[in-house]
Amino acid sequence: MPDRAIAAQSFIAAAGWAAAERRHLAGDASDRSYQRLTLAGRSAVLMDSPPGTGDDPASFVHIAGHLRDLGLSAPAILEQDLARGFLLLEDLGDSLFARLLKDGQGDERELYTAATDVLLHLQRHPAPTGLANLDAGEWAQAAAVALEWYAFGISGQCPDPARFVATLADMLSRHADGPRVLILRDYHAENLIWLPDRQGLARVGLLDFQLAQMGQPAYDLVSLLQDARRDVSLATEKALTLHFSQNSMLESAPFQAAYAAIGAQRALRILGIFARLCIVAGKPAYVRLIPRVWGQLQRNLAHPGLAALRAICDDLLPPPTPAALGKIEGLCNSQPPHF
Repeated sequence: MPDRAIAAQSFIAAAGWAAAERRHLAGDASDRSYQRLTLAGRSAVLMDSPPGTGDDPASFVHIAGHLRDLGLSAPAILEQDLARGFLLLEDLGDSLFARLLKDGQGDERELYTAATDVLLHLQRHPAPTGLANLDAGEWAQAAAVALEWYAFGISGQCPDPARFVATLADMLSRHADGPRVLILRDYHAENLIWLPDRQGLARVGLLDFQLAQMGQPAYDLVSLLQDARRDVSLATEKALTLHFSQNSMLESAPFQAAYAAIGAQRALRILGIFARLCIVAGKPAYVRLIPRVWGQLQRNLAHPGLAALRAICDDLLPPPTPAALGKIEGLCNSQPPHF
């Protein structure tokens, strides 16, 4: 038995779940893994987050406590071994928004309105202390992965990022660089669980928030409504951006500019991350999501305030044609030199 499996069994045994049946749950783009434990009519979820992989389980515990203090449905922490990277979590079930919507068992507007109301509630309260708080230049630099991996994967060349980063930083500074709030960062339908037996905001179960940091009010709303993994109807997106801005007391025009600027930054970063996941981690399924993200990028760049950024992206980023995506997939797991 590998050392990691032995450590996991030791943690489970110490928590009183040694005899539990274990079943792997779907993972994500990180190195974390999850198992559902069932024992004597009870269930729990084992999170295995190996130390040194970038996701600190202590951050999960910290943010979960903050969310639960606000009356929101983050999983309760049943047991923890932070040094070895193990958590035993409350099992919130399998009713992911994405699964309900795919199976026709959920109403998109109802689910997404509830999730938007959670963001409004979250942002009305002070954030925990000690969280990362990037400036506009750092957010722009993070999006340069679009050049380093997406553009490189298609053309074999990494364009000089200087003009791209400077222009994006300027767009963010002018449109999306106001007072910060807590953002959960991966706030989308595969990390939200519908809990209809609970009341109010607690009906929305929250997962995958350990990378939470300070950011702009529109960031998690963009993550929710411009989902890289599923199409959200334009009618729902329009209605809920209006709902959010009105209930946040934000003026519509500046908010729409901020939403577009953040949406462009996020889409650019995702293009690079998805290409990198294929090229470095051998996960070609992410390449098949790129056309949706590209479409979201183009919609954001159509905002008049982002004209300069649009011109640079048109110049530096090839469109994701089938042939272009085939070039990225052809590099799958090749791990070329990183620029």
